[in-house]
Formats: sequence, C-alpha cells, structure tokens
Amino acid sequence: MQKKKVIIVGGGFAGVHLSRKLDERLFDVLLIDKINHHQFQPLFYQVATSQIEPSSISFPLRNIFNYKENIKIRIGELQRVDRENNRIITSIGEYEYDYLAIGIGCKTNFFGNSNIGKNAFILKSTYDAITIRNHILLTFEKIITATENEKESLLNLVIVGAGPTGVELSGAFAEIKKNILPKDYHDIDFSRFKIILVEGSGNTLASMSNMAQQASRRYLQKLGVTLMTERFVKDYDGKVLTLSTGELIKTETVIWAAGVTANEIQGFDASMYAPGKRLRVDRFNKVVGCENIYAVGDIAYMETPKYPKGHPQVANVAIKQAARLAKNLELLEKSKQLVPYEYVNFGSMATVGTNKAVVDFPFVKFKGYFAWLVWMFLHLMLILSVRNKLIIFVNWAWAYITKDTSLRLILTQNKG
Repeated sequence: MQKKKVIIVGGGFAGVHLSRKLDERLFDVLLIDKINHHQFQPLFYQVATSQIEPSSISFPLRNIFNYKENIKIRIGELQRVDRENNRIITSIGEYEYDYLAIGIGCKTNFFGNSNIGKNAFILKSTYDAITIRNHILLTFEKIITATENEKESLLNLVIVGAGPTGVELSGAFAEIKKNILPKDYHDIDFSRFKIILVEGSGNTLASMSNMAQQASRRYLQKLGVTLMTERFVKDYDGKVLTLSTGELIKTETVIWAAGVTANEIQGFDASMYAPGKRLRVDRFNKVVGCENIYAVGDIAYMETPKYPKGHPQVANVAIKQAARLAKNLELLEKSKQLVPYEYVNFGSMATVGTNKAVVDFPFVKFKGYFAWLVWMFLHLMLILSVRNKLIIFVNWAWAYITKDTSLRLILTQNKG
C-alpha cells in the first residue's frame, strides 16, 4: 500500500506532536516551518529576563525527528494554499499533498495601531526574547552615563497586558530589580526603576478565577510592580506611551503582551475564517469547506457545546488536537469511524515569582509555594528532551539558592 503524503505547516506544539504521532507505516510527512527549531513558548519570559538560556527552550527540528525516516524537514514560509490542485506554494517551492495540516499559530495583535507595532517589543519567539534581554541590559548601560533628563524614560519599563505572559514578565523583572541588577550596576538608584503593568480590564489574569486574580495582584504589588488597570494604550511613538485616560508615560521600553490574532493564509475564502482570523474547523479539525485540509492549535476555531466560542489558545489544546487528528487520519485510511475531538480542561496556571504562583484546576484552586512547585514540575514535563529538562532544573535550583544567574550577556552585532 502506497503511503499518503501529509504536509504539516508549523513546528509548534501542534505540528511537532502531529508529526510524532502519525503512523510511519501509513504516512510520509513533510514538516515545513520558517525556522529550524521548535520553541517552548511558555518560558520565553525567562529568556527575556536572563533566567535561562535560549538554547534550553529551543529544539532543532531535524534533531527531534532524526530517528523518523518518514519525516522530512524543510525551512520555508507558506505563501498560498492551492486547494483545487492539492498543493501549497511556499518561499522554497511547490509541494503536493494528500492531507494538509496547518498549525502556524498566532501573531501579536496591535488592534490596528501601526505605531505600537513599530515601536513596542513583542514576545512571540526565542529571537524576540533575546531582543528584549539585549535591550534591557543595554538600557542599564545607558542609564549609567545618561543625563538626569534622559533617565526618566530609561527607568520606566512598561508591560501591556496582564494575562499570564504580562504577569510573569512583570514578576520576573521585579525580582531581578531587587536581587540581581543592583549587584551589577552599583551606580544606578534602582528605587527609581519602575515596572508598570497596564491592563484594559479591572483585573490581572482576567481569564482565571477570582482567587488567582486577587492573589496575583497582591503578589505583584508586594514585588513593587505599578498596576494600571482599566486603561487602554492609545499610542506609543517610541518615547511616550499615551493611555486612554490621557496619562502619558515617558518610556523607551514597552513590551506588548495584550493579545493575539491568527496568521492569515492565502487560498481560503472569508467565510472560512472566524473571529480572530482563526480557521473554522469541524469536530475532527477539518477546515470547513475542505475535504483534506486540517487546522490544529491556536489557528483552529472549533465550536463545541462546552466551548461555543472556540477553545483557549494554549499548548494543551494544540497537543491534544494533534494527537486526536493523527489517530483520525489513521482511522480514515483504514475506513473506520472517526472520533470527534473533545477538550478536557486540566486547568490553568501562572507564576508571579519565586514561591509565588496561582493554579486553577477544575477540582481545586490554590496559590503560593506549592502552586509554584506544581507550575515548575508541569512545565518541566512539557520540555521535549531529558537533557534540557535537567539544564533548566539546574538553572532554577541555582537561581533559587543564590538568587542570582550568570546569564546576563548582551548578544548584539558589532557594526564596527
């Protein structure tokens, strides 16, 4: 029996797990991504705050699948899907498929404000995390020699969006402000360094329980983070942040963590897209109006009785959808009945700093030191390789014992 050709676009959680789970006796797989590695997005903020190295959360795709002879890797960008001819057009050529699975995730949503998009930092890749790390460290180098007039904007760090990413970034920066940076920069008065978290709603972690919202707010305030809730960002020109209340904040560092929108793909009709530009799929992750095209993970919009507005855009959904789709494609090849996808919500969590975290499980909600241990354990379990699990664990243990790391390298190109 001739193997079917499956093209998977995107090497995120969905793409990697789908590639792993597909039966190599039935399918030949072509995995295409813009970059050559899988990125562990939940820990980007720790790279940005110099707590772990980028290599600890980056996994070369060829290395992940070096034991799978049925999987080929190509580095390129999807440009268009030719649905009529069962092929995709990419930056490196055209490829035909029997089945196409799209898992290209989401990009940052600036809500139509091009100024913010041009001037704010984002945290959607390992490269973004390194860029933020370099900028923060270079900012402190500038502060040492800056005039009093220049220092105000350099000493204000603004994070927009108080979801898990914004809260975790704020807490991490607050901790290095207290425990690490004063050791490196004796000439800087860190009492003047402000970490400001701006949120449009009235709460931090608005999608989590009241316990998580209240605890995260208390933790952040205890760490010295300035919370500015019920305010929206109207504009940012690279120097001054303008809020909906009319308040102005002088700052040269704005990190945007306020929302995402799906990556658009040429070749699909407008009716195939849901709010947030996600592709509409049925309970088998098949794109509505298509026979052999599937979408998985953040880009997939699946309505179910439990989730009438689509599933949360989190790693667990992507992983479980990929596993279910792999089984269903196998069932399809064997002319057996398919099994619809049903998301089992195991809960959500966020960490605000050392010994400070919140966990919402369906059966129990808790906070503090034990929640922090649970957060660390579950994130370590999701890391792909044993080697990287050990490296990250050692880094965390060392930082916990010494309240320090030695990862504050400025890695920028020397133009000279």
